[in-house]
Amino acid sequence: MSEVLSQSEIDELLRSLSEGTAPEADSAANTKEKPILPYDFARPQKVNKEQQRTLEIMYDSYCRQLTSFLSGYLRTNVSLEVLSAEQVTFFEFSNALANPCILSLVELLPLKGSIILELSPNIGYAIIDRILGGPGTGVKTMRDFSEIEKILLERVMSHMLTPLPQTWENVIAMRPKLNQIETNSQFAQIIPPTETVALVTLSIKVGNVQGLMNFCLPIPVIDPVLDRLYTRYWFAQGMESDGVDYVEDLQQKIETADIVVSTVLGKTNIMVSDFVNLNIGDVILLDSFVDSELEVFVGPLQKFYAKPGVNRGRNAIQITKLIEREE
Repeated sequence: MSEVLSQSEIDELLRSLSEGTAPEADSAANTKEKPILPYDFARPQKVNKEQQRTLEIMYDSYCRQLTSFLSGYLRTNVSLEVLSAEQVTFFEFSNALANPCILSLVELLPLKGSIILELSPNIGYAIIDRILGGPGTGVKTMRDFSEIEKILLERVMSHMLTPLPQTWENVIAMRPKLNQIETNSQFAQIIPPTETVALVTLSIKVGNVQGLMNFCLPIPVIDPVLDRLYTRYWFAQGMESDGVDYVEDLQQKIETADIVVSTVLGKTNIMVSDFVNLNIGDVILLDSFVDSELEVFVGPLQKFYAKPGVNRGRNAIQITKLIEREE
């Protein structure tokens, strides 16, 4: 509803019109107007703040998965965390790269085009050093990577792409494919310099060596799913996919899991010469008796005691005791 003017305000308005001066109310209203925000038509905002925040949440999950993998793969302390997600031009990204660098050109099938996964060279040297049995200190002087080192890096980068489908599962079902590794930024011009990209920056630490890892996501590549990069959509998809009760789902998977169960009938020590000369029909004397309890293993762990027997014409065992953990 429009504001109703009082008689004094009407008189003031008529007076100002007759005198040709702006009313004081107008000047007061002008001071309450919203500030004008600048808009750069040469660099439009294609990834808003909420979408950037969603990318940070997604890659935070990626960091946790990759930390777990690299810690075991390199047998050293590895930590990753998301620093930022922002919109830049491809020129700004490529202009900040040093030579040599580690650039992985990756396809996110079924999306068209390639993204770039960039890893700091010092982290690359540290990873190669750990793979080859070194302490993971890297090199003191930056140099180009040899062909053997590039092959090792290609294997590691392929493993580092493994958590990506789970990272993006609430947005799109993707299959990352590593096309090639480049160590010179001039050979990784996948889009025009003025094209906009979403840049996700991660901090990575391998042992005592610290560096950065960047995901350069060109907007033309992720444009088909850009409208899904909202927190409400991301969490809604996650809840729909998690509709099955966790306990029931876990119980079903455990019940259908294949487990190796083995029984030790007995043990003995024999000479190597006797073992070599064993023939069909020879008898090996064990340290157990017919009524002795047998050790039953589930995988590598001893879990039960049992007694041997026959069930429906087949050799069988009957569980007699459960081994507790302290045993």
